[in-house]
Amino acid sequence: MPTAARIEARQVRVTGRVQGVSFRYFTCEQARREGLQGWVQNEPDGAVTGWLQGEPQALERMLQWLQHGPALARVDRLEVEPCDVDAGLRGFEIRR
Repeated sequence: MPTAARIEARQVRVTGRVQGVSFRYFTCEQARREGLQGWVQNEPDGAVTGWLQGEPQALERMLQWLQHGPALARVDRLEVEPCDVDAGLRGFEIRR
């Protein structure tokens, strides 16, 4: 009998040149490819924050991607905090 996949969650904060370079769009696309649930949004201070939830291997690949982001971005810092899983999340969205 197969076992259920283990699900973990991370809250992230990305600083650098991450607004005005389609960072949220490409983050959303990458997260969907990885099968993650969550969201991403711009912050007033120029950072991008997000919630990532899914299987540990997919989370790790996503965190690796976030260290560089899309081509026009410059990531200076990626902060990652483990969090409790949000059972109500479905899909991945860009928050405004």
